[in-house]
Amino acid sequence: MHWIRFEHQGQARFGELRDSRIHVHEGDLFEGARATGDTLALEAVTLLTPCMPSKMIALWNNYQALAAKLNQTAPPEPLYLLKSPSSFLASGQSIHAPKSYDGKVVYEGELGIVIGRRCSAVSETEAQQYIFGYTCINDVTAMDLIQKDPSFAQWTRAKSFDGFGVFGPVIATGLDPLTLTVKTFLNGKERQNYPVRDIIFSPAQIVNRLSQDMTLMPGDVICCGTSIGVGSMKPGSKIDVVIDGIGTLSNEYK
Repeated sequence: MHWIRFEHQGQARFGELRDSRIHVHEGDLFEGARATGDTLALEAVTLLTPCMPSKMIALWNNYQALAAKLNQTAPPEPLYLLKSPSSFLASGQSIHAPKSYDGKVVYEGELGIVIGRRCSAVSETEAQQYIFGYTCINDVTAMDLIQKDPSFAQWTRAKSFDGFGVFGPVIATGLDPLTLTVKTFLNGKERQNYPVRDIIFSPAQIVNRLSQDMTLMPGDVICCGTSIGVGSMKPGSKIDVVIDGIGTLSNEYK
């Protein structure tokens, strides 16, 4: 199933996307969603982020190929940071260059995990029960900020500008994430193409480990990390993150 959230006639609603038509639902996406019987054409609505996370957690150094390229060893536990909720952006919306920063800005195409149930200190075996589905991510980063101050790595600032936490267009359920491939296109040219099976910590392992540190809430999004092919965006660039089985996350950088 592909769950989508949208605005129609001034109201935020959600539903199941099937063959370019939205089968409208009411209630709670993660618990007790009910079909209303109404349908809408996809082109008749404005896309919103497919859920409203309390937080977005982003992993670093979680793919074998990129670790090898950077001469990094596989970490013993997931390395992660948080992105501000004010950074969240939907497919079709524009990513704006920060006014307070004029350095290099890069795209990072990734698989995203969407949590479906309150999750705290779960085992790896239990973790899968807490994953609602998967989405596409563009983990936008102001690269020059990270090491700008040698006394403090500014990961949070570099990744939390308004519009830098892009995800959608849908949440897909019933997928085996290790069979998926992440592709990123910059102005129509393929820049990333990597299999999720190259991942260091699988989605279930990620949820297991992170849930030991903090409570994960329904709708929270975890960015699984990226692989080789990350590159710069220039104003006017169009970025598409494509994961077959989920869809295409498409945005312009202005």
